[in-house]
Amino acid sequence: MSTVYGRTSVQGVAAWMVSGLGVIVIAAVLRDLFHTLFHPGGQGALSRRVLVFMWRSARRVGGPRRLGELAGPLGLVGVIGVWGLLVVVGGALVYWPHISEDFSYGAGLDPDGRSDVLDAVYVSLVTTSTLGFGDVVPTAGWLRVVTPLQALIGFALLTVAVSWVLQVYPALSRRRLLASRLTSLQRAAMHEAIRQADSSLPAAVLEDLARQVAGVSVDLSQYAETHYFRDRETRFALAACLPYAEDLAAIGRVSSRADLRLAATDLVHALADLAESLRPHVSTTERTPTAVFRAYAEDHGETDVLRSPSAAAPSDGDLR
Repeated sequence: MSTVYGRTSVQGVAAWMVSGLGVIVIAAVLRDLFHTLFHPGGQGALSRRVLVFMWRSARRVGGPRRLGELAGPLGLVGVIGVWGLLVVVGGALVYWPHISEDFSYGAGLDPDGRSDVLDAVYVSLVTTSTLGFGDVVPTAGWLRVVTPLQALIGFALLTVAVSWVLQVYPALSRRRLLASRLTSLQRAAMHEAIRQADSSLPAAVLEDLARQVAGVSVDLSQYAETHYFRDRETRFALAACLPYAEDLAAIGRVSSRADLRLAATDLVHALADLAESLRPHVSTTERTPTAVFRAYAEDHGETDVLRSPSAAAPSDGDLR
């Protein structure tokens, strides 16, 4: 460290170590972004921690119901905010050791009376936001390459944020559609129609349910962040409606009709896959679908779950 005209600067090997640290920070953000949005079935460690923190904080402050529906949206905003903050901090670390010697200041700015740290943060912030005021600009050749690259990262971050929202909400819509479908079937007493099946219609209904459950399972694997979105209305809350899907599968498996038994078995396997996708996110050490769905409902504050009025909860063996 040395002092030049009252300004503290970093020189020599230490300067390049600080700049290297900034590059590492930005690279870590890009890696987390890739794993969260583009890696099939992956989720970045940083984004996962932010989402879990928001989810647990909302539950701790307002309970699973009161603030639960805000945890998901706030989690997305929090992740995007942390990404942007770290890109700015990383850029500031890259510029800070070189701000005194390798940047020029516009007219009206007195370099000797300014803070290197604040100027580095300022340059990084306006570069990331792609504003580029031009009052503090790099003069070193390598910095004239680095700053446009950071601007591209900032633009990409904005684009990714919009794309992420456009990916997550259709997945949530499919989840809510499945919950709404199960609610409608329960009101229409589909459990009784399966017991008294005299046509192929109940089997077709179970096959359609199995397809929807499989789709939701894939959505959860690709967009794990959707787990942290809680639905206010029970009829749209999958956590409250899955027990009824278990009931339909259990009733169908003991039907005298072969097509109904086959469709029910297909639904059983789809529910098992969904439980496997849910298990890393819920508070249970048990592996059975029934236990996972119970924990899922508890985590989302759903105490009034949807069931067949005359059906007991399926045993573990029924859903294997």
